[in-house]
Amino acid sequence: MSYLWIAFLAAAYLLASIPFGKIIARKVADIDITARGSGNIGATNVSRELGVKWGLITLLLDALKGFFPVFVAGRYLWHPDAMSSWGLSAIATAALLGHQFSLFQRFKGGKGVATALGIYLAIAPVPCLIALVLFVAVVYKWKYVSLGSMVSAFSVPILVTLFGKPFPISIGALAIASLIFMKHRDNITRLARGQEHPWRKKTINSASP
Repeated sequence: MSYLWIAFLAAAYLLASIPFGKIIARKVADIDITARGSGNIGATNVSRELGVKWGLITLLLDALKGFFPVFVAGRYLWHPDAMSSWGLSAIATAALLGHQFSLFQRFKGGKGVATALGIYLAIAPVPCLIALVLFVAVVYKWKYVSLGSMVSAFSVPILVTLFGKPFPISIGALAIASLIFMKHRDNITRLARGQEHPWRKKTINSASP
């Protein structure tokens, strides 16, 4: 792998390490989002604590963290060979790790669902959109964002394989799904106990101290 690929790996991790949810919560409401609600810096917690608008903005920014490095690498570095596919898969995984284990958050971070959305929009848009529809359907039916996130995350490795993506991309998708699953450990426990909170939203007024 060339030095340019390694530079992209580092850049993907650093870009995805930017904690947009925490920055938005501090600027908009002067609160530490890691001390509110679930303590997560992702779009779901921001939406609950600040309102849907700010949650959507967080989702967009977190998705762009995944989309941008993978899209640029795929456009300018990728070639139809196994080594390039492994490199692209590694950059995608580095972006997810940046969000989940942020350099600027003492290696803590969000669950990575929005960042994974951006990654797959760049690397496998059709499987990504199918997984997104599946996410919406699960959340609409059962009202649990965490359940929808895990179901859609684990559908992606299957979908990218069915759509004929290279083997390294399928392996990367499986690694990303496993990392997202790992970050949902507490949610899995609450779901098993019937203690998981269903989707709800707050307004900015109710979130302010």
